[in-house]
Amino acid sequence: MDDTVNRLAREMADAIAALVAADPRIEACRERARAAGYEMHVSLEAVVGFAARHAAGARGPRDRAKRGGPRLGMNANDRRFLRSLRIAPDDPVEVDQEQS
Repeated sequence: MDDTVNRLAREMADAIAALVAADPRIEACRERARAAGYEMHVSLEAVVGFAARHAAGARGPRDRAKRGGPRLGMNANDRRFLRSLRIAPDDPVEVDQEQS
């Protein structure tokens, strides 16, 4: 990866870590652990992906969905992962209908 992508990924990871550290629910859990005689260490792994944006006028996945083009399939592992993120994978996808 080039320096820009590395820098952006590092900034994203730092932002996520700061957000988690600042959450009062996290601090309350850590305080309860300390009161019980433990020090809590939290380690999270985030996967940050990058993809080149489409050039102006290029057709992306949303354009294919509008045209009825090929759609990506989803297996049981994909659905389980989405549910773990509290995303309902079986909900119908809403696509803006172009009016003629």
